[in-house]
Amino acid sequence: MLARRTTNGPFRPGPVSREHQHLLMRVAQAAPSHFNSQPWRFVLIENRETIREVARISGESMTELIEAGVFFERYRRYFRFTEAELEQKRDGIHIDHLPGPLRPFTRQVFSDAGLRVMRQLGVPKKLGEDNRKLVEGSPLLLAALLDRAEYRPGELSGFYSVFGLGAAMENIWNAVGALGMGLQFVSTPMEIPRQWQMIRELLRVPGDLELMAVYRLGYLPEDEKRPSIDWSSRHRKRLSQFVFRETCEVPEGEGGPS
Repeated sequence: MLARRTTNGPFRPGPVSREHQHLLMRVAQAAPSHFNSQPWRFVLIENRETIREVARISGESMTELIEAGVFFERYRRYFRFTEAELEQKRDGIHIDHLPGPLRPFTRQVFSDAGLRVMRQLGVPKKLGEDNRKLVEGSPLLLAALLDRAEYRPGELSGFYSVFGLGAAMENIWNAVGALGMGLQFVSTPMEIPRQWQMIRELLRVPGDLELMAVYRLGYLPEDEKRPSIDWSSRHRKRLSQFVFRETCEVPEGEGGPS
């Protein structure tokens, strides 16, 4: 569990065995849920035409988000540009891999001025194409959905359902490593409502289900290649930064009881 990671690079081209697909579904099924309601539903997607279409939507979404500056505006507060900054905050992502032309502008790359340079260099289209290729090269996509009879936002059932799906996905995320596999969100279509609707229609999601997320899965190559813009996110907060003792007024120490 402590070795869990997200895969930002490509997968091996071979299919994911049916045995491993079903094993991942069984570990998801083992997750806790409110009153054993098991509100999750999953779609396993291997059809190449479907994957290509999801990839196209994902790549176009990435280009649109980068071109408009929306992505950086939403998530700028999570970016870390130096080891010292990362060591202090111990959260967010460390931008440590950029295309050559952008490296001199590392700290400014997500500023308004940096965005103009990125547009001039064609970076939004390049990142969109990289994203499309990553998704299209994935042998398996996994759509995670919730049963609307259980998932009722604004009610406790909505929280319980999301909590249960989160537990199910965490089980999958922890299991893929033991199978020599990787897992990553296909997140960019979620940022643009019309694109997310296209995914719903592509997967023929009925009215009684809510599409919550799509992931790409596959077996990991021996030599993982990094995308054009990449980051590391292995730091975790110290106990004193997220754990308290008895009340929210007393941060937990790093050592044992005094």
